[in-house]
Amino acid sequence: MSMKYNPKMKKRIAVAFTGPSNSGKTTLILKIARKLIHEHGKEVAIIKHDPKDKARFDVEGKDSYKFTDTGAEVIVTSPARTTYFSNRYKELDEMIRVFGEFDILLVEGLKSLPLPRISVFRNSLDEDYFDYMDALAVDETIDIKKYEIPKNVNILDLNNTDEVIEWIFKNAKEV
Repeated sequence: MSMKYNPKMKKRIAVAFTGPSNSGKTTLILKIARKLIHEHGKEVAIIKHDPKDKARFDVEGKDSYKFTDTGAEVIVTSPARTTYFSNRYKELDEMIRVFGEFDILLVEGLKSLPLPRISVFRNSLDEDYFDYMDALAVDETIDIKKYEIPKNVNILDLNNTDEVIEWIFKNAKEV
């Protein structure tokens, strides 16, 4: 007897990344996403926090911009993609529903979310992040011996994508 696919049966996991601007968060997330998709065959979803509302996704004058500018919730669909524009804040569970099917959710930012978190640093380490991190991804520009890193924080090599992915598989939260 064959079972029909049930998306609720699929284990979906999530992990978050945090760190100061230009620390390498986006670069690390890109490397991880590409490897998970192309080498591990996973479906990846990404949420990026834009705390200063600086990101721009639509071109003024185009229909999709005009629709979004009304304040409506807008979906633009084509044979190649579906794009969702929302003018409202969404909670994590709402964003997860919008994504639908995925294996791994990678979140950049959003320190308030209750997700396992990898903090990314280069050149210097900000101890204010210690309360938010479960793992610390650094490169050779940081001498971790100079810091009192909490005992429960795993130290990862920022340039070893496989090591970070292994940590994600072991520590990510089911969502």
